[in-house]
Amino acid sequence: MGAGRIGKMHAKIISSHPNTNLKYVFDVNSKFANEVATSTSCSVANSPEEAINSKNVDAILIASATPTHTKFITMSANAGKAVFCEKPIDLDINKVNECMKNIKGTKVPIQIGFNRRFDASHAKAQQARVNKEIGELEMVVITSRDPEAPGIDYLKAAGGFFRDTTIHDFDLTRFILGNDPIVQISAFGEVLFDKNAQKENDHDTAMFILKSKKGVLIHINNSRRAVYGYDQRVEIFGSKGMIISNNQTPTSVEKFTNSSTNIKDPIHFFFIERYEQAYKDQFNEFVKCLVNKTKPKVTFEDGRNALIIANAAYESYKKGKVVNISF
Repeated sequence: MGAGRIGKMHAKIISSHPNTNLKYVFDVNSKFANEVATSTSCSVANSPEEAINSKNVDAILIASATPTHTKFITMSANAGKAVFCEKPIDLDINKVNECMKNIKGTKVPIQIGFNRRFDASHAKAQQARVNKEIGELEMVVITSRDPEAPGIDYLKAAGGFFRDTTIHDFDLTRFILGNDPIVQISAFGEVLFDKNAQKENDHDTAMFILKSKKGVLIHINNSRRAVYGYDQRVEIFGSKGMIISNNQTPTSVEKFTNSSTNIKDPIHFFFIERYEQAYKDQFNEFVKCLVNKTKPKVTFEDGRNALIIANAAYESYKKGKVVNISF
């Protein structure tokens, strides 16, 4: 469901996976749908119902516009089809809660597309916390900066910086912390350079301080302009040391000359390049869940909780105070 930039990428992953075949594609934009159908040899569905209710379909991947997510999740779950849904579930927590109520008892696997959990470096940092390789966790620092600001049409539909960009970092924080829930947040946002963000009453720069129930402190910083590329770093600090999941470059080549030292390739430009393998790995995990009849590693509840944190961040920003979080 959905054949935009993300949908095209997912379609390619599905069609190239050894254990899956892409049967249908649906998009309100027929040109986009036909492009995917041509490149993957699948059929264009005339309606969402045709694809979702087909006896030849076992699972639905939802990469359509965010306001359609809860509708397609509900339709798919009620049809007994497994669901992979891109983040966020919705921008409105009331719609998310209603969806949760409508699918209760369907018992189909539902995985939410927080791909950063499946990045090998981030996952290794998380396992270092689990195995106490750095002792007791005390601080987490997450840097997430886009290479350039999006266009105004994107901003109109994105739902705000905290729900669009930072929601990934909120989920990554929860992933690292494990069973230690976030209980407080303090949020700051500014418009320092992007006129489109100013027109839409959005932000281009933000910083957050969170605290977990056990007292772990988390610092998240976001920007929509990093002239050197897609800046993605995670640092976990504990009583016995520190682990950093750092930026990645296309090669590990370094150049030394008489005018400069330690020159490396530029870091990856944007999220599809940076997290290409993570997107593949998260889909592979989804397929394994279907084959082995196990629970997805990133659940509907994870998607709901990330949105709750984002909403608390907006409350903190608007009120100018620390906000307590209840899930």
